[in-house]
Amino acid sequence: MERRVILAFILMLIVLVLPGILFPPKKTADRRTGGQAVGDTARASNAAPAAPILPELAAAPSVCPPVRSSAPGSAAAPAETVWVSSPRARFGFSAAGARLVHAELLDYKSFAPGDTGAPVQLVPVGRPALAHCLLVGTDTISLADWRFTPSVAALSVRRDSMPLTFTAERRGARVTLAYVFFPDEYRFQVRGQVTGLGPAGAVLLVGMGDGLRSVEADTMDDFRHFAVVTKAAKTQSMAFQSLKPGAVKLLDGPFEWAGFKSKYFLAAALAVEENQPRFGGGIAVGGPVTVTTSSFFSGRAGVATRTTLALTLPVPPSGDFRYDVYTGPLEYRRLARLGHDLDDANPYGGVLRPMIQPVSILVVNILIWMHDRLSLAYGWVLVIFGILVRALLWPLNQKAMESSIRMQAVAPLIKETQERHKNDPERLQREMLRLYKEHHVNPLGGCLPMLIPMPVLFALFFVFANTIEFRGVAFLWLPDLSRADPYYIIPVVMGLSMFVLSKVGQIGVPPNPQTKTMLYFMPVFMTLLLLRFASGLNLYYAVSNIFSIPQQYLIARRRLREQGKRS
Repeated sequence: MERRVILAFILMLIVLVLPGILFPPKKTADRRTGGQAVGDTARASNAAPAAPILPELAAAPSVCPPVRSSAPGSAAAPAETVWVSSPRARFGFSAAGARLVHAELLDYKSFAPGDTGAPVQLVPVGRPALAHCLLVGTDTISLADWRFTPSVAALSVRRDSMPLTFTAERRGARVTLAYVFFPDEYRFQVRGQVTGLGPAGAVLLVGMGDGLRSVEADTMDDFRHFAVVTKAAKTQSMAFQSLKPGAVKLLDGPFEWAGFKSKYFLAAALAVEENQPRFGGGIAVGGPVTVTTSSFFSGRAGVATRTTLALTLPVPPSGDFRYDVYTGPLEYRRLARLGHDLDDANPYGGVLRPMIQPVSILVVNILIWMHDRLSLAYGWVLVIFGILVRALLWPLNQKAMESSIRMQAVAPLIKETQERHKNDPERLQREMLRLYKEHHVNPLGGCLPMLIPMPVLFALFFVFANTIEFRGVAFLWLPDLSRADPYYIIPVVMGLSMFVLSKVGQIGVPPNPQTKTMLYFMPVFMTLLLLRFASGLNLYYAVSNIFSIPQQYLIARRRLREQGKRS
């Protein structure tokens, strides 16, 4: 039974890890852009216009095309940038189109090459977000080239919410965009009004850009987390890797929110107020930027490295529209407070999500609670958590030990029964059940303590791969609990502790060639498998093993005493 549990554990880990090893995105051979992060494509690239967004607009192939910032040396004068500062964020809005060109998160440090520890900046250079277009009848009015007049040259948000208003007029039409900011939030409101377009309503297209800028040291790993996330009846995620360059997908709404996510950050538009129109009419997803021009990825067939996302929002005849924007961390508690399942934008578990998600959320909340209430570093929180899990399992281990001892005592009777009734399966089953009942033996009793910690271990795998609270957190010699140990100390300690635990557990157990093979194979296999995993995961596993050794020794001694009594 124990061998089957171990084999299941190995197979599950292989399923989780092997796809990323076999099918990683390839790095580009052209590294002329040097330290640029994902999304900062070569300026010489010519992007194809975005594909039609609505089926009825199929004749207009240039609906709301992505507009790039002026290249160096361009004759066009650069547009003014209005800066909005709060204790948590710093946003920049261009007077050209009132678009978002900069989103800096002051509480988080960027690890991208070339950023040298600057705050996280999520908007790729030259690829602004919140590019608005108006569809009026058969006409498409892009606001990207409208010059807006800001209400202030700069805005500092410290105590109360404050607005930044942009206004522009052209050919009798007037557009007002008001961004309302809050001092302690990464969310801001967008309130707009359009007049002078006639009595009929319009459709607003909100261009969310073509993805987030990578701010992680391991850009390839970050890219594997890039996805379009939406919430209609339920939350859905569409990985960039699943999209072909230039492809277009139309998703049926209405949507409460939609946007982009990376490994740790989210940028989404939210239509979440009561009685507020939802985003709908279709979402265009594709890879308009030629894949071979990306800074870090070559043109591997079938993989899009940048993906445009445009949302539609009905504008009534009054001309008023509104929605909210969240540009910030995938922080579970913060997103949970916002509601509307925004916290589900960062799902745990992959294909094992129904089983892993509840356990992961529970583990995250426990670890954060311990960190906040006990004022401990997350490294020590993991050490204490590993000990607590094993301490809670101590009674189960004791029962498993007693079950194991009874199984050894009844083993000769079981063997005799199997030989006697080997040609009569039904009789054999009845006799085996009778033996188990008479001797109070549960054949699965020894497996339970092994099975219970597994959901926690699997949950921790996803927690350290996706939880921003552990990003960049140092502990002792470990620079980042969410990344691998650069010196491989923790994986080796984990493997050695696993070997010692298994070795002690074999004391008093009848010799078995298969058991002896597993004794040496498993620690080596697990060390190599977890070598590049998050150091926090290996820390937890090592602590759990080390704390289990004394109990395993006590169990072994009792097993020897029972054997002495029987002899």
